[in-house]
Amino acid sequence: MDCVIKTYRRESVLGFFKGMSFPIGSVAMVNSVLFGTYSNSLLLLSSTSPQERKAQPLNYGYVFVAGSIAGFVQAYCLAPFDLIKVRLQNQTEPRTRPGVAPPQYRGPLHCARSIIQEEGPRGLFRGAWALVLRDTPTLGLYFLTYEGLSRWLTSDSKEPGSATMLVAGGFAGIMSWTIATPMDVVKSRMQMDGLKRRKYRGLLDCVISSARQEGPGVFFRGLTLNSARAFPVNAVTFFSYEHLLRFLS
Repeated sequence: MDCVIKTYRRESVLGFFKGMSFPIGSVAMVNSVLFGTYSNSLLLLSSTSPQERKAQPLNYGYVFVAGSIAGFVQAYCLAPFDLIKVRLQNQTEPRTRPGVAPPQYRGPLHCARSIIQEEGPRGLFRGAWALVLRDTPTLGLYFLTYEGLSRWLTSDSKEPGSATMLVAGGFAGIMSWTIATPMDVVKSRMQMDGLKRRKYRGLLDCVISSARQEGPGVFFRGLTLNSARAFPVNAVTFFSYEHLLRFLS
């Protein structure tokens, strides 16, 4: 609540929407990469089509491996967009106030251009390894949780109903963010590390330094908000995915 109040006082309502344009612009691409890679990985591993899987449920091992592959691929596609979002969100300077220095970045494109000029093209992938370590196992468990809950809530030989998709998707989202939050904290710190001066020598140094200075609890900052957001977002995501698959097939 303190964060909400201070953000509003310093940056007005617009402060809550910083860094939104890039995620909105990239969400379709990122999700198509994620679910497309997942579906094709399942096809490669199991040699069965979505229609054939209705009669013969997938091996859970295939689901986890396919989800992990999808998470790995998504992480590298997402890395530049996520970096720009984090940099913009961490600008606390108000846009217009007399006597106050303007923000370092004027928008997403200016942010991307500045990073390339100051840190080189590799700068756009700062924190990418933390993102890979966050998404690879987490998304394997994400799809595994959804598949397991869908089967548990659905009668034999029937397709999951809309309510099942929403509930299973929501809880899969909460579970994934519970696991992902520690590495998400590390990822965000690594992404901000190149902004003014280098504080960490690498990913492991970031983990050790953060734990020493702020205690183990630092790795679970933001978990409550992440979980509150995760349920509705992922419920709608899986609901849309399943119904689109049925429509297209």
